[in-house]
Amino acid sequence: MEVVIVDRPEQVMADIIAEAVSGGASTLGLATGSSPLATYTELIRRHREEGLSFAGVNAVLLDEYVGLPPTHPESYARFIRDNFTDHIDIGEVHSPDGMAPDSKVAAEAYDALIAQVGPVDVQILGIGSNGHIGFNEPSSSLTSRTRIKTLTEKTRQDNARFFDSFDEVPMHVITQGLGTICDAKRLALVATGEGKADAIAAAVEGPLAASCPASILQWHRHATVVIDPAAASKLADAEYYKYVYAHKP
Repeated sequence: MEVVIVDRPEQVMADIIAEAVSGGASTLGLATGSSPLATYTELIRRHREEGLSFAGVNAVLLDEYVGLPPTHPESYARFIRDNFTDHIDIGEVHSPDGMAPDSKVAAEAYDALIAQVGPVDVQILGIGSNGHIGFNEPSSSLTSRTRIKTLTEKTRQDNARFFDSFDEVPMHVITQGLGTICDAKRLALVATGEGKADAIAAAVEGPLAASCPASILQWHRHATVVIDPAAASKLADAEYYKYVYAHKP
């Protein structure tokens, strides 16, 4: 695992995506939520001002709320269009069907679709304050596939700021599983702020454990964690990570 501590993580994240796309990547994995927003803004800028093209690239989303149509302002299908994909020249953007009559069948179909369009060249990830990635809450199987998950009250409270009230936050989601996520060739996780410091410390320096789903990055063959100094504040080996990055061959 590579840990990169910089003042502007979005620049490093955008470099990772741009390098992959320019090198012939065909499928990107896109995350939603606040963590990757600055990265998407930077990629849009590079597309408009520097000619970075996503032509021929398709994308798959990590997750979707059950019960929200893709037109709903807080659906992740809508989020990614509004904040990223409608502003670049990308190909098809796939997401789980949160309105399917049978969510289990929809989850299995989405897992099969990812295998069909993949492997994902770079999967962008955020991290929840409880260590979740995608919506794989603590106790998720480390080899899980795309499935329905029940959100913890903590996660629903964290996301309530996007809704008119806590009661409007859906209780269930369809999410890529940790095993599905790890099928990607590269994982790139971004986090900022002291509110993510405990989760980052557990993911990077804690044990590989279902209690911190993001710790699965320790097991992946090519995982990069890009964080600002505040998110790195609980890392015991922060100075070592900075040294390694400064002397990267």
